[in-house]
Amino acid sequence: MITRNLVLSAALAAASTCMAFQPHAPLLSKPSYSNRIQRQTKSSSLVMKDFPKPNVEDTNNYRESTAMSNSFKTTLRASPSQKKKVAIIGGGLSGLSCAKYLSDAGHEATIYEARDILGGKVSAWQDEDGDWIETGLHIFFGAYPNVMNMFAELDIHDRLQWKIHQMIFAMQELPGEFTSFNFIPGIPAPFNFGLAILMNQKMLTLGEKIQTAPPLIPMLIEGQPFIDAQDELSVTQFMRKYGMPERINEEVFVAMAKALDFIDPDKLSMTVVLTAMNRFLNESNGLQMAFLDGGQSERVCGPMADYVKKAGGDVIMNAPIKEIVTNDDGTINHLLLRSGEKVEADEYVSAMPVDIVKRMLPTKWQTMPYFRQMDELEGIPVINLHMWFDRKLQAVDHLCFSRSPLLSVYADMSVTCKEYFDPDKSMLELVFAPCSPLAGGKVNWIGKSDEDIIDATMGELTRLFPTEIANDDKWPATGGQGAQGQAKLLKFTVVKVPRSVYAAIPGRNKYRPSQTSPIPQFTMAGCFTSQKFLGSMEGATLAGKLAAEVISNRAVGNADKPIKEIQQHIVDAASTFVPKQPVGVKGEGAIAFGGGYTMGKKEETLLKESDPVQFDAAAAEVAMSK
Repeated sequence: MITRNLVLSAALAAASTCMAFQPHAPLLSKPSYSNRIQRQTKSSSLVMKDFPKPNVEDTNNYRESTAMSNSFKTTLRASPSQKKKVAIIGGGLSGLSCAKYLSDAGHEATIYEARDILGGKVSAWQDEDGDWIETGLHIFFGAYPNVMNMFAELDIHDRLQWKIHQMIFAMQELPGEFTSFNFIPGIPAPFNFGLAILMNQKMLTLGEKIQTAPPLIPMLIEGQPFIDAQDELSVTQFMRKYGMPERINEEVFVAMAKALDFIDPDKLSMTVVLTAMNRFLNESNGLQMAFLDGGQSERVCGPMADYVKKAGGDVIMNAPIKEIVTNDDGTINHLLLRSGEKVEADEYVSAMPVDIVKRMLPTKWQTMPYFRQMDELEGIPVINLHMWFDRKLQAVDHLCFSRSPLLSVYADMSVTCKEYFDPDKSMLELVFAPCSPLAGGKVNWIGKSDEDIIDATMGELTRLFPTEIANDDKWPATGGQGAQGQAKLLKFTVVKVPRSVYAAIPGRNKYRPSQTSPIPQFTMAGCFTSQKFLGSMEGATLAGKLAAEVISNRAVGNADKPIKEIQQHIVDAASTFVPKQPVGVKGEGAIAFGGGYTMGKKEETLLKESDPVQFDAAAAEVAMSK
């Protein structure tokens, strides 16, 4: 049956033509409705279109997510005598998710957030002009069951702007043109995915596509066990082991790796790519993408915080934790805030990034293998750019994979997102990656000036928009542009995230800790903790939910969820580790607490003191160039 369908798909592909398209060419599939923001400008005929929310509910993952959500209000619901007071460190998606589901289970959850905005690595704020600045370009996928389930529970699905079911890639060899994988409505997974690839005649030959398929069959047959077993291999090693054509690396995997974890495929665990592909191949609408209609701190985190408060919990801002104070036996006595206030609770949750957790570990925890395994995990650097132009650029109403050596993905937010909508000017949001030798890059862009980063990006934009970007003396990289280009940069914002999601390099999955910890009444959340999704919005949401499950399960008298097995070499190393006073977090603001922000002299000085390896990488780069 599978063979017959693949033959049918191949026949359909052979009969079709899918040429590279100019940005404003009509799309293959028409939306069933358009939103009311439909405008044309002199320089652009692009119309912002929102598509109906796809059916994301008809998948096993969504049904599992719904069942888990329901359990907090039923089997895990605490009686008045079982109700716990829970202190959660961190107001990112994972901490908010944990608080939300603890509230459903009848507990009193209080979040202590160090900053003045919620969201952590998805936080957004307004600049002096009132423009929203985001920590990252975050896209919502149909294959995010826990996020989609939470949106339904909070009744905020209308805040997502769904785009046509398509993946769009810039054509490296044809500057200014794009090609796409088009998912035909009504064809179920995995055939819609296979057909979308077969129909594209620009990125891979038919022979290369046929060579690519066999290594993916074990993933479809064996599922997660096969996927997990590939964690020791990089994407490049997996390709070569299974005889996949080298060109698929250039055409597809470079773009995927940089979009998934901000690193190149020779550094990325194949488990990450296969996890994503497995969702997309098994869920008909898994790859369909949506933009949020505004900043996440306000449009997603705000409703989550309101939900917690309405249920009797609280979200306390500007409340950085100075120390986790323990008793002689290692159990938690209280949390000490920088203000001097002591926070005592029945249960405690860390929803901090892994790099911050390691700085906060109490002395008595430091010889425990559970915590020592986190030495193998570290956040990956990434840079997010906002660039405002003085006129409208040609664009697509979608996410674009740039296939650039410096850029990962980008979008013209002035046509994809209501909050940024502008009929006359474009605002590009771009992910600059890999941006450091720590991420496999050749240049340490984290240590470069904003102007250096923007100039390099302007050079890349001359390829993506060859007839539109102007030759601007302010940006030397545009020096080769002809007179036809007219678009000039009006303003820009560079957001540096020195430690973003954990680096998913080969062999790291086994070190991701379980939510259950060896410390009584202490539970771990955060997207780096062990769960079946990678470090992402979905992973953060699920990890928070799993942490809430650990506490709720314990509260109703059930045995604790087991601690994940720890590698023997970690156990051996922990036995000889010499504890030190916890370093703690120095300074204030997003950079200090593991987030992203614009980096001035103050932030740079702080980073050099707290994370010198970022600048050691710069020194190594200079040495290598001599």
